[in-house]
Amino acid sequence: MTVSPAPPPAPAPPSPLLPPAGEPFPVFVGYDPREHEAYEVCRRSLLRHATIPLDVRPIRQPDLRAAGLYWRARGPTESTEFSFTRFLTPYLAGYRGWALFVDCDFLYLADVADLLAAVVPPGAADAAAEADRLAVACVKHEYKPAEATKMDGAIQTTYPRKNWSSMVLYNCAHPKNVAALTPDAVSTQTGAFLHRFSWLDDDEIGEVPFVWNFLVGHNRVDPDDPATRPRAIHYTCGGPWFERYRDCEFADLWIEEAEMLKAEKEKLKLLEDNNGEEEEDKIKEGK
Repeated sequence: MTVSPAPPPAPAPPSPLLPPAGEPFPVFVGYDPREHEAYEVCRRSLLRHATIPLDVRPIRQPDLRAAGLYWRARGPTESTEFSFTRFLTPYLAGYRGWALFVDCDFLYLADVADLLAAVVPPGAADAAAEADRLAVACVKHEYKPAEATKMDGAIQTTYPRKNWSSMVLYNCAHPKNVAALTPDAVSTQTGAFLHRFSWLDDDEIGEVPFVWNFLVGHNRVDPDDPATRPRAIHYTCGGPWFERYRDCEFADLWIEEAEMLKAEKEKLKLLEDNNGEEEEDKIKEGK
């Protein structure tokens, strides 16, 4: 008697947070010129682990000012150039679909597709309806920093829902985001209103596991619990690109990613130089 092999399992349904087929998922990264290397490493780690197409873009404050999209004066508690511009993510995404905002001081160790699945499991009942209902999703930290300063001496502030806004998945088309997160509002609303998601009801703020915004110096890994291993490391007080934090926890992982990026750049430059020499030889030979 011949036994037929079991049919392969049906493919998992796509995440309801994904854009239409063929379009990359938009990721906006907060950019500060003091942390250019951090941005580049963050971007590389996002792309390296992704199994879905990503469109990773920096949010540069000077560009927004030049375009008339942001005009608030910088305050003394703004430790980076993207302290407020992060909230323009839905606008920059055209108030369409879902998009991810993340600070540049992150290092991704896992796939963004898994992050999307953590918000609304693709096979869950009414997954599409739940994705439409939620306005944002983030890690809901209870974080009170002990240090008075961070990074290169910036003032460390404490407030409710601190670090919730450091990595946020936005439902850019959600009516409340469309109404509240305009260039005018982001340029004029208080920090408390924006960073505490005050334009939303609590049940419109979805939650993802803390390992997707693993705060160095605050969160801990339980060796006996794989669910506590970081999937995205957040060097919130400062990372290895600052001399003061060169030996911080998980510094080796960031440095390894930075060295791989450097090696890629050197290889690309060598190829470009060699191609340039070949073209020059062809010109000299009259080809």
